Amino acid sequence: MREAFGTFSVVGADPKTGDVGVAVASKFLAVGSVVPFAKAGVGAVATQSFANTTYGPRGLELLARKLHPQEVIRRLTASDKGRDQRQVGIVDARGRSATFTGKQCIAWAGGIAGENFAVQGNILTGEEVVKAMAEAFQKTEGELALKLIAALEAGERAGGDSRGKQSAAILVARKNGGYAGFDDRYIDLRVDDHPEPVQELKRLLRMQLAFRRQDRAFRLYQDKKYREAAQVFEQILKEMPDDANAHYNYACMLALAGEGKQALTHLKRALELDPSLVSLAERDTDFESIRNQPEFQALIQEYKNRRK
Repeated sequence: MREAFGTFSVVGADPKTGDVGVAVASKFLAVGSVVPFAKAGVGAVATQSFANTTYGPRGLELLARKLHPQEVIRRLTASDKGRDQRQVGIVDARGRSATFTGKQCIAWAGGIAGENFAVQGNILTGEEVVKAMAEAFQKTEGELALKLIAALEAGERAGGDSRGKQSAAILVARKNGGYAGFDDRYIDLRVDDHPEPVQELKRLLRMQLAFRRQDRAFRLYQDKKYREAAQVFEQILKEMPDDANAHYNYACMLALAGEGKQALTHLKRALELDPSLVSLAERDTDFESIRNQPEFQALIQEYKNRRK
């Protein structure tokens, strides 16, 4: 019996920001637990098709020694008796890349390596999958995570895994990009079992990117850079106009920056979207500058009455 786990993935780097990462989808449970590896300032590895998961940490160790990804693949596969069934894509933080497909990988199988990326897949509907992924990665504007998810979407539209859909994942490493800047785990999302895993992953990614921006805004808030923090929330609301917490936090920053009228507008919208926020707003010291204004008092009383 030969198990077949079809997968398509993209590894990418943004030398300008230092971001490195992997996005992957497969008709396989929890593909994110197997394929993606990334380290900020070093590179990213996708190991798949009867994956040898030691390729991840070993590959990153070799990349840290400044070896070219092609040389890293040569060393990884040289001592691996199962190399003919393996597939791997590697990119370093400089944007150099390489991809490898063993001759016994199940057709269609193959990959494309280019500047700042490599795409690869096995048991695909055809070569058009990796071609579409490569094109989408190169044409998509914005940060690396958006380029990776665009490549994954393009691969799925082009046919993707010939057996269907089940899971997807994205991992992006950024120096001090994790929660509160304590680690490099900037984006780390998995959809382990879902009828539309890539679309669900995209939904989660939008939320995670907004959360990361809010995290950055809170750091500005701690430094008392209220206007700069307000600008971050303004951008978040352009993408997520019905996010109650974003409206609430924007109102806080505006109040602290001396923009009381705008603060009341966004506080009102926050309460419309989530009336439970009234209990927090009533005692939040960020609203001290507008607390005694009749408009603020009336707004708080209105939503307290609604909750009775």
